[in-house]
Amino acid sequence: MRHDPAGGPAVRTLQYMLRASGRTVAADGVLGSGTESAVRGYQAAHGLSADGVVGDNTWYSILPVLRQGSAGEAVTGLQRELVDAGYSLTVDGSFGPATETAVRSYQSKVGLVVDGVVGNNTGGSLVD
Repeated sequence: MRHDPAGGPAVRTLQYMLRASGRTVAADGVLGSGTESAVRGYQAAHGLSADGVVGDNTWYSILPVLRQGSAGEAVTGLQRELVDAGYSLTVDGSFGPATETAVRSYQSKVGLVVDGVVGNNTGGSLVD
C-alpha cells in the first residue's frame, strides 16, 4: 500500500472502502493477507493490475465521492479519518451536517476547494 505498508489509519480507511465496494474484510487497520486478497479482487474487478498493491490508480479508483446524504462504510472511513485529524465527530456512517462542517473545515485548513464534498482531492489528502 502506498500510504502505510505496516498498517494503521490509512489501511483502516482502505478496508472501509473495500467493504463499501462489497468486499469482506475486517476494518482493523492491519495490512494482512485478507486485505491484500480483497485488494486483488477489487483490482481484478475494476480492470486494474491485480497485484495487491494500492498505488494511485487503485486508491483513486476506490475512493467514492461522498457528500451530505451519503451513508455506509465509506462514510464511516471518512469520519474515522476526520476524527484522527482532530475533528470532534460521531462516527456513525451517515454524512450529515456535522460531517459536512468537519469536511469544510478540513478543506479550508489544507487549502482545498471548500465545497463540503469529498472527492479524490479531499479523500486522498486525508489519508496521505
